[in-house]
Amino acid sequence: MFHEIPLSRPHTPLLDQVPTPDKLRELPEDALPELARELREYLLWCTGQTGGHFGAGLGVVELTIALHYVYSTPHDRLVWDVGHQAYPHKILTGRKERMLTMRQKDGLAAFPRREESEYDTFGVGHSSTSISAALGMARGAQLTGSNRKVVAVIGDGAMTAGMAFEALNDAAHQDTDMLVILNDNQMSISKAVGGLSNYFSKIWASRSYIAIREGGKRVLQSLPTAMNFARRTEESMKTLVTDSPGALFESIGFNYVGPVDGHDLEELVRTISNLREAKGPQLLHVFTTKGKGFAPAEADPIGYHAITKIAPAAQRATPAVPQGAPKRKYSDVFGDWLCDQAAQDLRLVAITPAMCEGSGMVRYAAEFPDRYHDVAIAEQHAVTFAAGLACEGLKPVVAIYSTFLQRGYDQLIHDVTLQNLDVTFGIDRAGLVGEDGPTHAGAYDLAYMRCLPNLVIAAPSDEQECRLLLSTAWQHPGPAAVRYPRGTGPGAEMSMALDTVAIGKGVLRRAGAPLAGTDTVAILNFGARLGDALAAAEALAAAGVTDASVADMRFVKPLDTDLVRELAGSHALLVTVEEHAVAGGAGSAVSEFLAAEGLQVPVLHLGIRDAYIEHASPAQMLADCGLDADGIAGAIRRRLGR
Repeated sequence: MFHEIPLSRPHTPLLDQVPTPDKLRELPEDALPELARELREYLLWCTGQTGGHFGAGLGVVELTIALHYVYSTPHDRLVWDVGHQAYPHKILTGRKERMLTMRQKDGLAAFPRREESEYDTFGVGHSSTSISAALGMARGAQLTGSNRKVVAVIGDGAMTAGMAFEALNDAAHQDTDMLVILNDNQMSISKAVGGLSNYFSKIWASRSYIAIREGGKRVLQSLPTAMNFARRTEESMKTLVTDSPGALFESIGFNYVGPVDGHDLEELVRTISNLREAKGPQLLHVFTTKGKGFAPAEADPIGYHAITKIAPAAQRATPAVPQGAPKRKYSDVFGDWLCDQAAQDLRLVAITPAMCEGSGMVRYAAEFPDRYHDVAIAEQHAVTFAAGLACEGLKPVVAIYSTFLQRGYDQLIHDVTLQNLDVTFGIDRAGLVGEDGPTHAGAYDLAYMRCLPNLVIAAPSDEQECRLLLSTAWQHPGPAAVRYPRGTGPGAEMSMALDTVAIGKGVLRRAGAPLAGTDTVAILNFGARLGDALAAAEALAAAGVTDASVADMRFVKPLDTDLVRELAGSHALLVTVEEHAVAGGAGSAVSEFLAAEGLQVPVLHLGIRDAYIEHASPAQMLADCGLDADGIAGAIRRRLGR
């Protein structure tokens, strides 16, 4: 058991001998426990240096070793769900010496990526996709005559999503040879069971039992009554001795095995080796401990889901110099507003799809438990559940990440906006998210929401604006969305009032004055890049390029057409700025309005280009997209020929 994260590279002689799984498979089985210890210590050191997802990887060290030991990867396909737990997999598949580049610009990605390694069979980042992808691979192997094996590893939290069960149902229907491993860290479903269950689990995973089971099925095919009796008898026995964790999977059509100890390498290797040769869909239920082997993470698996990198000793020893009031996270602004609004109105009901901590809802969940609903990883259900609440006169608020609302898009259209129901969406992680990369970027919500009738869309520029626009959206008697970024705001002075603003009206933050011999420019800012837009305007004025006006548009829909018309009539160039894809975004709304009105004024759109922006620090990503102050000023200079 480790109690501290190593600050220097640990000694790992056995791990150094297995840079790839083919070398791992040359080890004697009795060497695997020591390999697991070294791998866990190395993982602790790497993650301490880079930050990143922490507890999940520690929990699957033994499972990762066993899978690569038994299966002929990369010929055999191994699909990880979400990918939070994939760091040990990366270390064992040729990337050990690059682990210190994890989540950094031009370094290793935070999740498995097909472009990164042939061992990463499917790109992930969102939950509950592994069984569908693995089923496609298994069926593809059958159609092409390949003998490869396919394994999906999915967590108990990811198993709460409907997509996972859709895939399970289809896999059973197709009777496809594949193994699904349910990695249950006992934080969501099922519970630990006793020795009788473990005994029978070993029997059900044995080669003899599998052979008898498959042979018996063939014999009884011609005897439907006997076949059904045998199946019901087997299911009843499994239900009796396992307190029914496998009854659901058996009823779907999977052969359920487990639960087994996910940290017992001998048992894992034996069980997985037997199941590797089994025919039809198999499900192995494995119990693991999130944060296994690191005492603080085992005690607080939620707090150690991910960590920031450990600062060097010299930096830790230097006391921080107070810099005024600390900047607040947008998620905390949302959480405080949610509590304040709920205290004023009993109709407010808050919903999250498994993002309580990330969305800043911990305090709300404690203070208003009867009006708090964590629906697990079920974004589609979250949206329609909110619609149902609205039908009964309540005013639900759905707290959801931009990248995850994509998964509930049909429900947003059909169940909320089409019926003009009073649902408010607090959309977190809008824009670029830094080290988590393109799988988690909220780069498309304006485009996919702006086309929907009845929906109000707001984009606050700082913490106080966020609170104002949340109150405004919630008071609006219809569907409304407020999108705000990850991390801290610029440090705006906050009011705790529940004030509102006029819907569809922006505000001019800087009025430019014509400079002799220059074109007048108006910057129309949508969202959190207002500070950079203002700084760019000041820099351009100081350099004598142009004295730009800057408008905080506040709303993407309805657009402040009066303000746009006014600025178009008094400026020679309009520049739209948004932390969102240029295609279909807020700038597109401005151009659509100008075209419809026949207003001919040049427009420069600044935002995320037509590409997936790779992981880096938030500042690096903004600079790469030209959305920092220098980038905005430089783009305007180039457009003006300066």
